[in-house]
Amino acid sequence: MKVVTSLEMKEIDSITINKIGIPSYVLMERAGLIVSSKILELFNFKKAIVIVGSGNNGGDGLVVARNLKNEGWDIKTFITTDPKKLKDDALMQYKIALNFGLQIDNIEKFINYHQDLTKEYPLIIDAIFGTGLSKNITGLYEKVINAINNSNAQVVSIDIPSGISSDTGQIMGIAVKANHTITFGLPKRGHLLYPGFINTGNLHIENIGFPESLLKSDNIKVDLIERNLIRSIIPKREKYSHKGTYGHVLIVGGSQGKTGACLMSSKACIKAGAGLVTIGIAESLKHVYESRVTEEMTYILPDKKGTISYNAADKILNFLNENADILAIGPGLGLNSDIVKIISEIIKNSNKPMIIDADGLNALKGNIDILLKRKNEIILTPHPGEMMRLVNLESKDSIENNRIEFAQKFSTKYKVYLVLKGVPTVISTPDGYVYINPTGNPGMATAGSGDVLTGIIAGLYAQNKSALNSCILATYIHGLAGDIAAKEYGEISLTATDIINKISDAFNLIINDA
Repeated sequence: MKVVTSLEMKEIDSITINKIGIPSYVLMERAGLIVSSKILELFNFKKAIVIVGSGNNGGDGLVVARNLKNEGWDIKTFITTDPKKLKDDALMQYKIALNFGLQIDNIEKFINYHQDLTKEYPLIIDAIFGTGLSKNITGLYEKVINAINNSNAQVVSIDIPSGISSDTGQIMGIAVKANHTITFGLPKRGHLLYPGFINTGNLHIENIGFPESLLKSDNIKVDLIERNLIRSIIPKREKYSHKGTYGHVLIVGGSQGKTGACLMSSKACIKAGAGLVTIGIAESLKHVYESRVTEEMTYILPDKKGTISYNAADKILNFLNENADILAIGPGLGLNSDIVKIISEIIKNSNKPMIIDADGLNALKGNIDILLKRKNEIILTPHPGEMMRLVNLESKDSIENNRIEFAQKFSTKYKVYLVLKGVPTVISTPDGYVYINPTGNPGMATAGSGDVLTGIIAGLYAQNKSALNSCILATYIHGLAGDIAAKEYGEISLTATDIINKISDAFNLIINDA
């Protein structure tokens, strides 16, 4: 499903009204009717407060108030502006509401008596601001939103919680904390990005008459990953096949004190369906790995004080180009001058695709332009801290405050696939498309979780040879496995090994949920 900015949604509105010919007041009527129908489905309170602003969002709210009143509900309606300032469709809906017998009070009454009001009216409908908010909320509106948030009422926001940036998910000074948000046509970025995701509550997406061709346009370059897409890209297992059919992955990593990372990646890779997995390890650590691997094979590399030495570069390249389908490098690798040189040499000389994670990413600091010299596809899998170091930022704020745009710009500049881990994880492509992953939970913020994701991506690429599909599917499966594990073990005790053990359950859930 496409995910839009406020400008993209405005364009869909404009085309629907001006080219398709559906009048704006018809869309407003449909929006209000759909919201009121959804509220009737969700609640049986029969009493509600509706707070409306001066724009189209307020107009939607007036339609909702009128429809609920017509259903026999006791409705208290408050307006945040002087009604004389209303224009166009909002003004028309205001007049209709009055003609309908709806009493509309000044917002000050709600601010002054909200505690008493919400004891009697357990539902608040937020129709103050829509998706076009561009400045921080202060003054009267701050008081209104504080009153809403300090009440014990259930809250339904129309289109987006008032105060949330529809493009970044950031709080514009203060924002409504909704239990439910009912939006129109498509989800907005602010619904899915934090902290907007939290304020949105349960998101309901309703079409009020927009043409499907507009809602599925390739001009919209951000998508929310959905179960149907995931089901369609899971690699098929042919009856006449063997382990070589499903690819060979070389994973290079591990160093003294960090041997577990590479093992977790390799085991996740096997669970993701790779036919063969070889772990490239420093010679001094071979006794550690030989005692712990079962399905995986090991490949011994030249050693320098518990990490691989620069002399390992040629061996890695030879094995990769002659035997493997993809390289995953970085988990537990360690970081020194030899590692920096190895990463550079492999990027420049490998004819095979590669995933760079963890210390492999840290080794790119100060030499990021080397990515432009690669001969095949590269997938980077940083968390925000690694991303911050990679691009030499002093703070993660510019990454976290606009994850989509940041990832998009980085991928198009360096022509790589970027899996920017976090909340939510976003995947960006060299041609500027971005995919938002909906799975995962806070319990996955645990050591080794990222190593598991790297292994899943590599295992899937070995089978489907598609960087995009591997990133999308792996990220979703990784999060879903974490969600399944969290239900069994709880978020506090969740470990990376728990995620690995639930990878098969995640695949089965999707395959069997047809």
